[in-house]
Amino acid sequence: MNAEHFETLHQAWKHRVDTIGNLLIEVFHYLALFVIGASVVWSGVIAYAGMMIQGHATIGDILLLFIYLELGAMVGIYFKTNAMPVRCLIYIAITALARLLIADVQAHHQADMGILWISVAVLLLAISTRLIGKPPSGNG
Repeated sequence: MNAEHFETLHQAWKHRVDTIGNLLIEVFHYLALFVIGASVVWSGVIAYAGMMIQGHATIGDILLLFIYLELGAMVGIYFKTNAMPVRCLIYIAITALARLLIADVQAHHQADMGILWISVAVLLLAISTRLIGKPPSGNG
C-alpha cells in the first residue's frame, strides 16, 4: 500500500464521519427548535388559562402574550432560515421592558429613576432596530 491509497482511504472516512456529524447536528438543531417551540406554546397556553381563570387580562398579561407571539415567530423564522432574527429579539426586549415599566408604574404610582432608565433602554433598542434595518453605506 502506498501513500496515495492511505490518503484516499483517509478522505473517504473523513467524508463519512463529516456526513454523520452534520446529520447529528441537524437532528439536534431541529429537535431543539421543536422543544423550544413547544415550550413557548405551552407557556402561552398556561398564561392564557390563568387569565381565563382570573376572569380578566391586564395590560401586562396582554404584553406577555405578545412576548410569547414574538418568541414563536422567532422560532419559526429560525426554523425556516437557520438565521437568528436579531430584530425579533429586540422586539421581545422592548415588549418585556414595556411590561416591566407598566408593572412598575402600577405598583408604585410614582416617577423615579428606574422609569427613566427603562425608557432610555427602550429608546436605545428602538434606535437599534432602525440601524439594523439600514444596509451598510458604501462608496460604490
